[in-house]
Amino acid sequence: MFDPALFSNFLLVLTAFGAAFLAALWISLVVWTYRDIRARSRDPLVKILAAALVAVLNVPGVLIYLILRPPRTLEEEYQRTLEEEALLQALEDLPLCPGCERRVKDDWQVCPNCHTKLKKSCHNCSKLMELPWNICPYCGTPAFGMRLEGTSVDEALRGLKLEDDNGEVKIED
Repeated sequence: MFDPALFSNFLLVLTAFGAAFLAALWISLVVWTYRDIRARSRDPLVKILAAALVAVLNVPGVLIYLILRPPRTLEEEYQRTLEEEALLQALEDLPLCPGCERRVKDDWQVCPNCHTKLKKSCHNCSKLMELPWNICPYCGTPAFGMRLEGTSVDEALRGLKLEDDNGEVKIED
């Protein structure tokens, strides 16, 4: 019932399939390593050494390569560099306080560190204006204290809040 020749042929076929599988595994590991290092390094010597390491040592070579390979791909490094540059650019775009040279935001009226006045608000529309501006760019209202051409004294004083001797506030019409 037991045929040793049949068993020997079966073992031979099984060994051939096992050897073919190991050869395919070995070649695929070498190819994978080369593709992976190509995405992680520009140095041609490093590419050759990584592929040779896996070609000579097979699975232990892959383990050594995984320990020694660069942590990020070239694309990831590029994206990280772009993010860092964008963050630095955002920091550089923030204006500086003229009093203490610290970074301030565009919508701050006063520096929180040194209390230097940074902007003034329009008395008509309440939007922020730069200190040297004499007219509001949003509503066209002249800033307080600006001399108006062709305006009489009565027109200039109209709308101002005045206090009388009793401390009561009245608005000049």
